[in-house]
Amino acid sequence: MASVNPPPTKALDKEHKVIPESTNPNRDYPQMAAERGRIEPAPRRVRGYFDNILIFDTTRARYVWEVPYYPQYYIPLSDVRMEHLPDEDHPQRLQLGPSRLHSLTTDRLTRKAAARVYDTNGGGPVAGYVRFEWETLDWFEEDERIIGHPRNPYVRIDALRSHRCVRVEIEGVVLAETRSPVLLFETGLPTRYYLDRTDVKFEHLETSNTQSVCPYKGITSGYWSARVGDTVHSDVAWTYHYPMLQVAPITGLIAFYNETVDTFLDGDKLPRPQTHFV
Repeated sequence: MASVNPPPTKALDKEHKVIPESTNPNRDYPQMAAERGRIEPAPRRVRGYFDNILIFDTTRARYVWEVPYYPQYYIPLSDVRMEHLPDEDHPQRLQLGPSRLHSLTTDRLTRKAAARVYDTNGGGPVAGYVRFEWETLDWFEEDERIIGHPRNPYVRIDALRSHRCVRVEIEGVVLAETRSPVLLFETGLPTRYYLDRTDVKFEHLETSNTQSVCPYKGITSGYWSARVGDTVHSDVAWTYHYPMLQVAPITGLIAFYNETVDTFLDGDKLPRPQTHFV
């Protein structure tokens, strides 16, 4: 699912507001398999670049789930070029152990508080690891660039063609209807229904400047808000013109947030799901 405002992933120093999927009364999809605080080895080569300079290159990263939805990468200190990480002399003791904030710096550019180094002798599960602020680096798994956040190893995503009847409404106004959708199944999220543009009633939609990033699908190419009478429902639909290969069937199709519209599947109105996106 594309996220307009992805949930923040700060170091584990305070509680995060999440929706407990297992108690969501409307959930008809599998919940996430990992929980906040879980730590697992990552079998991939992971590299990070800052200002086009290699900052780390490791095959020993750790997945750390700071929120249940996806992990962050923690990088072994021994695989980091520490000459680019000056100490800011700001020690903190967090849930995962004692740490110090570091800047990222090159001859041309500096980013404050860009990395958190966990003390090697501090004890705890990530002692001797570095946690980088995601947006400060260009990230690569093997030779593929990754965007948004690391892909969750417990998430599966499938885009399947279907002949089920899907109708989308807001306040009784039909926004789209089709008998040839592509159903996108993604672990931990409700089914998303992607529809041909010719099945969407654009007279009720207005283009939006919103853009979102998904590590499984790519970068959105457009968003729309719905206008019903004098009411504007912001960012209810989106599209990918160039999605990732794994979900190529959704190319150019349009999906709506189940959370903010009324979705009818084979004539039955589906309950609006509760998720962390809307």
